Amino acid sequence: MQISKKAHSSLNLANNDLLETPDKKPTNHHVIRSNKQEESAIKEPMVVDVSTYNHPPNLQKLIPVSHIFGAYKRVKNVITRTPTQKSMKLSEQFGANVYIKREDLQIVRSYKLRGAYNKIISIPESERHRTVFCSSAGNHAQGVAYVCNLLKINCVIYMPTNTPNIKFNAVKSWGKQFVQIELVGDTFDESFRASKERCNNENGIYVHAFDDEKIIEGQGTIAVEILEDIPEDQIDFVFFPVGGGGCGAGISSYFKQVHPETILIGVEPEGSPSMYEAIKQQKVVELDTINTFVDGAAIKKSGAIPFEILNSVLKDIFLIPEGHVCTTMMKLFNEEGILVEPAGALAIAALDRFKDEIRGKTVVCLISGSNNDLGRMTDIRMLSEIHQGLQYYMFVNFFQKPGALKQFIIKCLGPTDEITNLEYTRKNNREKGPALVGVKVKKPQDFEAIKSKMEELKITLRILQPNQEIFKMLL
Repeated sequence: MQISKKAHSSLNLANNDLLETPDKKPTNHHVIRSNKQEESAIKEPMVVDVSTYNHPPNLQKLIPVSHIFGAYKRVKNVITRTPTQKSMKLSEQFGANVYIKREDLQIVRSYKLRGAYNKIISIPESERHRTVFCSSAGNHAQGVAYVCNLLKINCVIYMPTNTPNIKFNAVKSWGKQFVQIELVGDTFDESFRASKERCNNENGIYVHAFDDEKIIEGQGTIAVEILEDIPEDQIDFVFFPVGGGGCGAGISSYFKQVHPETILIGVEPEGSPSMYEAIKQQKVVELDTINTFVDGAAIKKSGAIPFEILNSVLKDIFLIPEGHVCTTMMKLFNEEGILVEPAGALAIAALDRFKDEIRGKTVVCLISGSNNDLGRMTDIRMLSEIHQGLQYYMFVNFFQKPGALKQFIIKCLGPTDEITNLEYTRKNNREKGPALVGVKVKKPQDFEAIKSKMEELKITLRILQPNQEIFKMLL
């Protein structure tokens, strides 16, 4: 048996048969190349204190390494061993060695298959006549459907009514005759409550999306592959997305026991900060409302088990605005040719926030999935441009007189400015009337010029923000 010295330098694992590691994979084909000559970022003598971001490892809170290796032995012949690729574009941009773990290339196009298989294969043969139940925003559902079809187990999967079509259709495809889908509620949490109640009533077996040790063990196998595939002796940072917390809990458990000097960064969408609030308040909390745009990480209430693990490791969760997530998605597609779902872009989106800390370091970002409906790309592009200050939607109060709109276009808009949306109804019994106007500019300061000219003409406006309820009319 061969044990990688790099991956297990801090543990004495040589005599434990459960801890047999997968063979080291060659890394020369795991590189995303740019047109420029390939370069490796040179390590600089810069120290980043792990204690700034992470607590000292509390081994009692973590999933044991032996459990994660046991999970890897179970799942390795079912899953795809996804590549950990060096991104030359991101490495050049940040002056670092930036690797991306490509779980978007997993069989069901997300890492969720790992946990689903590890959980369901653990069900005793004598119990497999019972129906499996789960709730999911889409990716966990695909993993469960795939495994239930593979093992010939019936399953009932609850999904929110706003689940993207690509995920709904994929669940039907993977599960075939063994899956029944129920669309209930607007969020994962509403769907979860309905599925759990039915599971209890029908004596089913529940496969939770993240709040289950077997699920967490399965997701932790991602860390096994990362440490085997990275050629550098030291991994300085690992960035991962956080929704319910199962994936982050698995990765954190493994790294903090095997490679404790690595700084772990959990990233959550700004509109659904359930784990952020849990760590801040030191208890699991349920949010009143969430933004479901980053559907793969839009959770009102994080898992109790993942919270205990992540709270023992992470001092904070870093929040990323949905617009910045969209900008990262567009950039990944345009520059790397990688199409990801919103949650899949969270980890890479956080690099801008840590650009000083990661300079000269070795960094790994998890791309968690690619189940993105192409029909959403128009909205994604719009939210990205709003975040960058290149597109604005506003209510404008025009004077109710002939030529008011013409005056606005001629006197307020510059030669490169563009009207993208206009909804206006003239009402003769009012001095002024509101219009919904969308404007796209070449650079943010161009919009400041538009506002100045509108002020001179005494035209008032109110800018709409993506987090406002009325903004949903535009999506």
